[in-house]
Amino acid sequence: GIVRPPAPSYARDLVGYGQRPPHPRWPGDARIAVQFVINYEEGSENCILDGDGQSEHLLSEIVGVAPYKGVRHANMESLYEYGSRAGFWRLHRLFTERDMPCTVYACALALERNPEAGAAMVEAGGEV
Repeated sequence: GIVRPPAPSYARDLVGYGQRPPHPRWPGDARIAVQFVINYEEGSENCILDGDGQSEHLLSEIVGVAPYKGVRHANMESLYEYGSRAGFWRLHRLFTERDMPCTVYACALALERNPEAGAAMVEAGGEV
């Protein structure tokens, strides 16, 4: 298909392919593609220990949490620590046992703090 550039008066493409999307021609004539993505951020969130002025409060399962300014937030730190200690490894086993590649959106600081997890991601053959 033809990709039309966005209108010169606006820098974003909000039209896309419109009514004529290209056919992806997936292997085996598959009709759907599923992509798994793991966000690996544990150890890179805002944290007093890293010199941040306040605890993480935006990227969390604690809805509406307020940042703790100048002090550690034990609940927030615990959520992130669980992810690197147990959550990642659980997902890693699920994907590798089934030979399913996945994409990992990883923060560099998180990988520096848990190089074993980073090595496992690369060894599994997905995109990191």
